[in-house]
Amino acid sequence: MISVQQWTGREASALRAALRMSTRTFAEHLGVALRTVAKWEKLGADTVPRPDTQAILDTALAHADMLARGRFEALLSRSMDGRAGRSPVRSADYETWTEDLDRAIVCLSRQNFSFASHLLNRWLGSHNPRALDDKGLYLYGRSLVLLGDLQRDQGATLGPLSAHHSYNTARSLFAELDIPRRVAQIELSLAVVDEMSGKLEMSARQYERLATDERLSGRDRARARLWVGTALSKNGNNGYAVKVMAAANHAFEDLAEPEDWSVAHQKIALAYRGAGDLTRALQYIDIARSTGTVDSPMQHVRLDTAHGHILLSDPATRDDGLSVLDDAAQVARQYGLSHQLRSIEGIRRSCDGPSAVLSR
Repeated sequence: MISVQQWTGREASALRAALRMSTRTFAEHLGVALRTVAKWEKLGADTVPRPDTQAILDTALAHADMLARGRFEALLSRSMDGRAGRSPVRSADYETWTEDLDRAIVCLSRQNFSFASHLLNRWLGSHNPRALDDKGLYLYGRSLVLLGDLQRDQGATLGPLSAHHSYNTARSLFAELDIPRRVAQIELSLAVVDEMSGKLEMSARQYERLATDERLSGRDRARARLWVGTALSKNGNNGYAVKVMAAANHAFEDLAEPEDWSVAHQKIALAYRGAGDLTRALQYIDIARSTGTVDSPMQHVRLDTAHGHILLSDPATRDDGLSVLDDAAQVARQYGLSHQLRSIEGIRRSCDGPSAVLSR
């Protein structure tokens, strides 16, 4: 059996992974503080447990079953080998990587895609995920999700350099790490990509499944219900869509989520437009425009696109609708919001037809 001459955070983390325990369960198993295990995970080989804790770890390894000891040996050997093509990541690098992800989130909220892409690709391009430990793999997966968000917002939904590809790769990594909440969140994002790609029935089924998925938070389940209605509305089933989205709207109110509540009003307004009830459509879009709390180019474009679409549906306000859509298109071009721009162009083309393209 493999023995450990001196335990460091690296060996302790490998034992936790081999025992397939969470950090909290591992701390309880050893009888140490959770912050101690967190320190091992964070610092790896840069931290050495105290002598009494060394003995505790020796005992835990000795009491592990044969399969767990085999996994421990494989994990430790792989760690010491450095794996093929490994680029070692220091603790300080992990901290910088985490900070860059936080900065990328802010950039994406402002539609600063160029700098967000730079922040993400500096890590994705310099590391092989197969050469990373669990923490590195987690950060790599988060980076892929944010890259998928960026690609989705730019309208790149299909192909090898697309949101679909980035999300699928990230889903595989989080499944390997056994983090079901992250996996479910990515499945929700993949359903959004399917909806954007015109796969309305498929996306509606995915949303319905995720709306009751306990892996997701209450907010994400409410979003899934809202997006069921969005897909139904795009597919022409506006009456039922309003009922579904109204239920989601109540959930956002109960959860005290003002921004989601505002977005729900925007979606309901479009469903009423599709059903031919322009009076209610204008009421709901006015509420959405007056209550939105996120001041971003993307949300401005979405609101103006929805507002312009509704105004364009009434001959009396057609010119106003065209003006609002012109403003939305200008902002979409300025920030590279290709999907939104395509939606605006689709609305213009179909404004005289019996139905029109709705924008997400």
